[in-house]
Amino acid sequence: MWTKEEVHAAVDEQRTFFRTGETLDVNWRIDKLIRLKIGIQTHQKMLEQALAQDLGRAEAEAYFCDIGSVIMEINETIAGLKKWARPQTHFSGLLCFPSVITKVYAMPYGVTLIIAPFNFPFMLSLGVLTAAIAGGNTAVIKASSKSKVCTAALQKLIADTFSSNYVTVIDGPHEVADYCLAEHFDKIFYTGSPKVGKRVMSEASKNLTPVALELGGETGNWCVIRKDADLKDAAHKIAFFKALNSGQVCININQIAVAQEVADAFVEELSRAFVRQLGDCPENNPEYPCLINERAYDNCADEAEKYRDRIVFGGHGNRDKRKYCPTIIYPVTADEDIVLHELFNPLLPIVTYRDDDIDAMMDTIASREHGLSLYVFTRDMAWAKKTMMSQQYGGGCINEVCLHLMVKGVPFNGTGHSGMGAYHGKWGFREFTHPSTVLIGSTKFNLPLREHPYAGAQNEIKLAIIKLLQR
Repeated sequence: MWTKEEVHAAVDEQRTFFRTGETLDVNWRIDKLIRLKIGIQTHQKMLEQALAQDLGRAEAEAYFCDIGSVIMEINETIAGLKKWARPQTHFSGLLCFPSVITKVYAMPYGVTLIIAPFNFPFMLSLGVLTAAIAGGNTAVIKASSKSKVCTAALQKLIADTFSSNYVTVIDGPHEVADYCLAEHFDKIFYTGSPKVGKRVMSEASKNLTPVALELGGETGNWCVIRKDADLKDAAHKIAFFKALNSGQVCININQIAVAQEVADAFVEELSRAFVRQLGDCPENNPEYPCLINERAYDNCADEAEKYRDRIVFGGHGNRDKRKYCPTIIYPVTADEDIVLHELFNPLLPIVTYRDDDIDAMMDTIASREHGLSLYVFTRDMAWAKKTMMSQQYGGGCINEVCLHLMVKGVPFNGTGHSGMGAYHGKWGFREFTHPSTVLIGSTKFNLPLREHPYAGAQNEIKLAIIKLLQR
C-alpha cells in the first residue's frame, strides 16, 4: 500500500517535471497521445482479461464500453488538438490604443489528480487522462481498490508507456485516496458517488483547487414512457442498457415512469426483451456481467427481498458468480425508498402515472436531485423536445438510451448532485486548461488618457474621450 510519504514524493516529482515546460509543446502532447493509443492497443488482451475477471465482461462489451471508447476519444483529441490549443487573437478596443492586440492562451493547470471508479476502470481513467494530456498537464491516477485486476493492468499499461514523473497510477484503499486529497494538486477530476464528491470538494477547498465531478445523481436517472411510445422498441433498448455492466453504470436507468394505460403491456415487453437477450436465467449466461463484489451482490439481493411481493421478473441470482438477474419491481410509487436513491445494480422499479398527469410526473422528477441522464420515449416530439429543454439533468436521449455518451464533439457532464464540469473531445481540453488573457503593449503613439493630471480642461477632454470609447 502506498504511504503518505510516497504519495507526496510522486506529486513532487511531477511538479518538478511540469516546471521544465516540456508539456507546453502541442506536438509533444500529440506524441504522448499517440503513445497512449499504442499502449492500449498493445495491452488490449490484458485489459479485456482484467475486465472479464473483475466485472464478468464479454469481449465485445469490454471493447465497446472501455477500450474502444478510449481509442475513439484519443483519435478525436489528436485530430482537434492543434486547433483547440491555438491562441485566440482579439482586438483590444480603441480604449487600449495603441495596444490593440490581445491573446488568450489555453494554459495547463499543472499537476492533476484523476480519481477513477471501478465500473468502467479504463474509460473513466484513460478517457480523462486523454483530456489531461491534451491540456498539457501531468497526472496522478488514483484507481479503484474494488476492481483490483483492472487496477493492476492499468498500472502496467501506464508504467510501460510513460515515466512516473509524467503519469503514474496509485492503488490502495480509501486511506490512500485521502493521502492524495491531502496533497496540493492544481486540478482534481473525480468520478463516483455524490457522497464522496462532497468530500472531494471539501478537501479541494483547503487549497482552492478547481474540481470537476462526474456523479451518478442522488436519486438516480429517470426514464419516462408515454402511452404513445413504441413499447417494443423501448423495451428492447432498456433491457440491453439495464443489463449492461449489471446496472453498474452512472448514466443507467434507475427507475422508469410508465403511463398506467400501457404499463402492463410495457412490463410484458420488457420481460420478453430480457429473456430474448439473456435467456431465462441470466445469472447462468456467460455474457451477463457480474456485480463488483459480494457486498454489492448482497445489497442488491437484500433490497430485492423488501419488494419480493412485487417482483414480476427476475428476483434471483448466484452469489458465487456475483450475478443477480435483471429484476422488474412493479408497481411502486414515486415516494418509495427504492426510488429515492441511486441503485447501481440490475433492479428496475416501475412507477406508474396517468398520461394526462404527465406534467405532475415531470414536476415530481424536477423536485428531486438532478440526474446525470434523462430518457423519454414518445412519438410526441414537440413534447419531448420541450421536456428535454426544460428539465435539469446532465444529458440524455429521446427514444434512445446511453448513446449520447458516444457522440463526438459534445460534452459529457452533470449538474447539481450529478456533477460539475464537462469533458470528451474539446470539452475535455477546456476542462483541463484555463484561459489566460495577455494584452500585447505598444511603446509608440501612447495616448495620455491613463495619466495624471486629470484637473481642469484636460479632465474634461480626457473624460469625454473615455466616455466615447467606453460606450
